[in-house]
Amino acid sequence: MTDLSTRVGDLELSSPILTASGTAGHGAELSAYVDLSLLGGVVVKSLAHFACAGNPPIRVHQTPSGMINSVGLQGDGVEAWLASELPDLHRVGASVIVSIWGRSVQDYAIAAAMLADAPDDVIAVEVNISCPNTDKGNELFAHSPAATQAVLQATEVCGRPRWAKLSPNIGPGLAEIADAAAQGGAAAATLINTFFGLSIDPITREPRLGVATGEPGRAGGVSGPAIHPLAVKAVADVHRALPGLPIVAVGGVATVEDIIEFALVGASAIQVGTANFSDPRICGRLTTDLASWCAKQGISKFSDVIGKARY
Repeated sequence: MTDLSTRVGDLELSSPILTASGTAGHGAELSAYVDLSLLGGVVVKSLAHFACAGNPPIRVHQTPSGMINSVGLQGDGVEAWLASELPDLHRVGASVIVSIWGRSVQDYAIAAAMLADAPDDVIAVEVNISCPNTDKGNELFAHSPAATQAVLQATEVCGRPRWAKLSPNIGPGLAEIADAAAQGGAAAATLINTFFGLSIDPITREPRLGVATGEPGRAGGVSGPAIHPLAVKAVADVHRALPGLPIVAVGGVATVEDIIEFALVGASAIQVGTANFSDPRICGRLTTDLASWCAKQGISKFSDVIGKARY
């Protein structure tokens, strides 16, 4: 039997496969399709210390080999989640990673403090600093080393390992941002979030997102298999620059080969995102298929693959 366990810093996971934030709901929604206790973790949709209504529709549009979205981090907030959603995740035996966001450093600190007394099955906090959460639009916290470090330092109060979810839209400076996150106390970097994109309807000549209620159209985040090679390069670049920083990879995972590819360039764990929308059973299937693939290749431990690409 292949040993699928892996380590992300000091945290040991039973499997390298996790759900990606925003693609599996806030609670145990996927438990109808997948035994969530068999996954390395369930990363819940990002939560603030306050409730957020999200963006107006249209929020999601299919693109070639993926999707573009502008959901807007809708959620009832950390306090409501602790009371209404976490118990369901506990009931199904899931290891939980809470994703948090805010419009200011203080917002992140408050959200983190609210998680300090959460149960032990909340094993980590993913600090999402890579969505356009501020009033400055596309000027993200994750586009500034100083802002990145400040947010990570402010979230230490959660008392759990913190994973900094970073943006690919910074370009060649991604390793510098990852280093700033580590300096702020991040136990790992989650690479990557979506790419900025825009989709225009050729008939109406208007953006496809955010127009159903008469609101101005907006850009969104592009995800899915189309971005996978870009995500692999981002992981490889950061791992080469910061070999001691654990990486949780995300971006276009749909097959076992995608998982292995991320591991080979340095990822210790891999999140599955957009694929959950087309196949809510995919995380369970990939877990089974990964063990079979490794066995066929004579790989007794998944961890033996990590960082072993020849390039």
